[in-house]
Amino acid sequence: MVQPTRDRNPSLVGGSSIVAGVCVGAGMLGLPSSGAGAWTLWSSLALILTMSVMTLSGWMLLEAFKHYDLRASFNTVTRSLLGAKVNILSNLMVYFVGGILLYAYITSSGLIIHDLTGANSKLASVAFVAVFSLVVWHSTRAVDRLSVVLVTFMVLSFVLGISGLAARIDLGVLFDTSNVGGHYAPYALALLPVALTSFGYHHSVASLRAYYGDERKAQKAILGGTLIALMLYMAWLISIFGNLPRADFGPVVARGGDVNALLAALSFAIDTEQVANIISAFSAAAILSSFVGVGLGTFDFMADLLGFRNDRKGRTRTWALTFIPPLLLSLLAPFGFVLAIGYAGAAAAVWTCIIPALLARKSRMLKGGRSGFMAPGGQAGILLVLVFGVLTVVFHFLGLAGVLPVAELGGRAQ
Repeated sequence: MVQPTRDRNPSLVGGSSIVAGVCVGAGMLGLPSSGAGAWTLWSSLALILTMSVMTLSGWMLLEAFKHYDLRASFNTVTRSLLGAKVNILSNLMVYFVGGILLYAYITSSGLIIHDLTGANSKLASVAFVAVFSLVVWHSTRAVDRLSVVLVTFMVLSFVLGISGLAARIDLGVLFDTSNVGGHYAPYALALLPVALTSFGYHHSVASLRAYYGDERKAQKAILGGTLIALMLYMAWLISIFGNLPRADFGPVVARGGDVNALLAALSFAIDTEQVANIISAFSAAAILSSFVGVGLGTFDFMADLLGFRNDRKGRTRTWALTFIPPLLLSLLAPFGFVLAIGYAGAAAAVWTCIIPALLARKSRMLKGGRSGFMAPGGQAGILLVLVFGVLTVVFHFLGLAGVLPVAELGGRAQ
């Protein structure tokens, strides 16, 4: 039974779990290598800043959406407030990021199922989509319930995975006290695009608003979800940086943050095999929670873009256009997303920061724009989100061009 747009009494825990589940993907395993140059203090500041800005930008979307029907998503609101040309750019960014992420999750899920069962990875990807995309087709409530289970499992497995590391934290290693006069701040610039994608829940904002039927409840769910993500990221970085000296991060950075390289470097402190199994279970749950969360947001975006009704026939058509294209790409070119995802961070910055700031600014110019729900921070908040988004795009391309400073960590601290 397809649920109506508005649920009677949806849980804030469920909404927060949807946001946290979308944010905390397997990509968090790459945060230690991305933050190795900036190390503990500057990596923490970069994550806190990014979480604050990304939470505020999500609230700005809610503020702009308040003028429209609960089924409205990016297409309707951006076209109305910013015009057709900006809307075309926004729609391309939204679908590019959503489609690439679904493509990556579908491919990764097939490989995980293959490793566990020996089944053909392509058939496994088809089965994964056939089963779990139906959760999105059914209702937001179904995604809510599944997300609560998955986030609970992720938190428990995460705690088990880092408990050994947390018990052995060395404050001297954590704060790199042996590196007197070391430089850290410049390396935080390269971390910002990675941090931004680690808080990229914005596909779900319109879905949460429709689910709660109230911007203020959606606001609380967004804050709850981003706080859960921030706490997990901080605990993970502190546990890693408190055990593995910065000067010894060279092999991990050289292999692009590969989790096996990270575990090998930490083998002195943990049962590598046990932690590897826990991290594999965590990653599987993270991929599934991100798949249904991003799938839900992209599903609602497509329904708004194409004007499909919220009945069985309309939802089935939306389902097909949301999930079939990334599934076909996964079957035909399983690792094509690796190249495309390198540009997803810049695209995400456009529609998770720049577009929301512009929408909030325009929303406040409308009649009645300053009544009802408004994101805090006033004009300064809008400027902060806008500048953060522009700088993140710049840093992203500077990083791809090899211009940003990279910590060449090896046998000595840098």
